[in-house]
Amino acid sequence: MTVTTTQQSANAEVTGSVLPEISQPRKLAPQDARGLSRLFFDRLTVLEEGTPEHQDVRNTLIEMNMSLVRYAAGRFRSRGPEEMEDIVQVGMIGLIKAIDRFELTREVEFTTFAVPYIVGEIKRFFRDTSWAVHVPRRLQEARVQLAGATDELTTRLGRTPTVKELSTLMNLTEEEVIEARLASNGYNSSSLDAAINNDSEDGEAALSDFIGAEDPAMELVEDFHTLAPLITELPARDRQIIHMRFVEELTQAQIGERLGCSQMHVSRLLSRTLKRLREGMQPAAC
Repeated sequence: MTVTTTQQSANAEVTGSVLPEISQPRKLAPQDARGLSRLFFDRLTVLEEGTPEHQDVRNTLIEMNMSLVRYAAGRFRSRGPEEMEDIVQVGMIGLIKAIDRFELTREVEFTTFAVPYIVGEIKRFFRDTSWAVHVPRRLQEARVQLAGATDELTTRLGRTPTVKELSTLMNLTEEEVIEARLASNGYNSSSLDAAINNDSEDGEAALSDFIGAEDPAMELVEDFHTLAPLITELPARDRQIIHMRFVEELTQAQIGERLGCSQMHVSRLLSRTLKRLREGMQPAAC
């Protein structure tokens, strides 16, 4: 980004001085950017936020200090080239936050102030996106605390610590420790197609061969969908009998008392209605 003569003149009216013209702020050496940043921060404090002049100075600061993002992102280069692009983008968010919150009165170098913001934003990105199953942030943090407490107590006691011992060290309730343990299962996942060893002649099998089963309730769902319109077509009295028998779970004698008829008559009506429903279900079963 270039600071034009017009922009310099506008800025000079505010502070009585002119910022140096920087044609390619992204290519500044880190030491040069460090020295110039203080001048631009000084100017930023006297410009009204939201004005074009304020935005120009802020943008120049961002571009001048992009080397800080590249430096911080370099710590995570083992993540691979594809992920590095995302890391740099997230680091830029941290840089912008640092610029917006930096104050010259802190008497600290901007680089010292900004790097923790950038690294923190990158780590937050990993914490929020690296889990195979998304869990609340408090549980993600509890997982890290749980791992540290487990290692410490295992070393100290020479055995696996109990939930009570962990809760005492972590200052959490036993229920919270158990919840953190369960949440830890969501950090990693395995493909259902993953090959695993077994004792059969084939030697290997897919994980999906050993977990999961057909849910018998699925057939009930299909039956309910088929049955619902058939019940809707029944006469009102037949629907009432079906409801009293299978929803309220009344006996045939109790239904007869409500309807003012004999138990035998209720039995005939119920048998006739169930036969009609079974016949209506037959096409779906074929």
